[in-house]
Amino acid sequence: MRRFFLILLLVLPVLGLGAQERHDSAGNVPIPSPDATLCFAHRDTCELYLDFYRAAPDAGPCAGETLKPLIIHIFGGAFMTGQRDYPRDRIWYRQLADAGYHVAAIDYRLGLKGQQVKPDLSALPTLKRAIDIAVEDLFSATVYLLDNAFDLDIDIDRIVVSGSSAGAMTALQGEWEICNGRELARVLPGWFNYAGVMAFAGAVFSMDGHIIYNQKPCPTMLLHGTADRIVPYGQITLLGNQFAGSDALARKMAVSGANVQIFRFRDAGHEIAASMLRNVPEELRFLEENAVKGIHRQVDALVDDAGIQDMGWRGYSARDLYKTVK
Repeated sequence: MRRFFLILLLVLPVLGLGAQERHDSAGNVPIPSPDATLCFAHRDTCELYLDFYRAAPDAGPCAGETLKPLIIHIFGGAFMTGQRDYPRDRIWYRQLADAGYHVAAIDYRLGLKGQQVKPDLSALPTLKRAIDIAVEDLFSATVYLLDNAFDLDIDIDRIVVSGSSAGAMTALQGEWEICNGRELARVLPGWFNYAGVMAFAGAVFSMDGHIIYNQKPCPTMLLHGTADRIVPYGQITLLGNQFAGSDALARKMAVSGANVQIFRFRDAGHEIAASMLRNVPEELRFLEENAVKGIHRQVDALVDDAGIQDMGWRGYSARDLYKTVK
């Protein structure tokens, strides 16, 4: 039981370079700036912004078209820390934009920031609330982008949501909310669903029994280390609560006939949460074929990749994370 609650402490931050740096650690890669920064929501405690990176007009599967697909990305950080403009992530956003995709990197409220979360039953409502408010903010950003799609040249039928670690949980949780017609999803238009999800070391959490999908989820790309001790690769079930990582979600989605791809990184830990730049070719193929063109292309791949960058997280557990995140 203790292991279950320790894992629920979640999600190692995607540690980037300092927010004010203009180059990578080698000093020779300019850090891109967004094309616009827009306020998408006003909360009692803060305003929420997104950075918008405009797609190159003559690149990608929609080259020459006015309306472009959009990727909404959600940063990681244990629902305690993080920012939408990590320099490393900004390099990735511009790569996607250069490949023909708009990118919106969004803020969300950090529901565990400053919280003293204990590994017992009392932690579950606090954790659930942190996930819920992150999903609320994702949906607010989505509604804002739908409402402003004409001005931003967004194809509203081709909006993909992406996330890293806690952000991957938010993306996957949001899709689960939509597929099950849950309360949080009611702010979205009834016709809307995402065109795809890309989740880098994510999971779905339920306090309402087993995780199922009452309707087929959108095309989903799951990337996860098989030895991840922060966000579980498999599934944990206890006392009506369930925490399902990528391996379990791939099986659950397959039952509903979903178009799902899973890349299982053998013996890798939570560093897969920060592997976006390394996996761009696979990401672009998923985006073009599965999300944009609607091709039913399923992948179940066990990947041996000795070149995955060691972020200093290998061997970390959820208990270690809770001790280090302030």
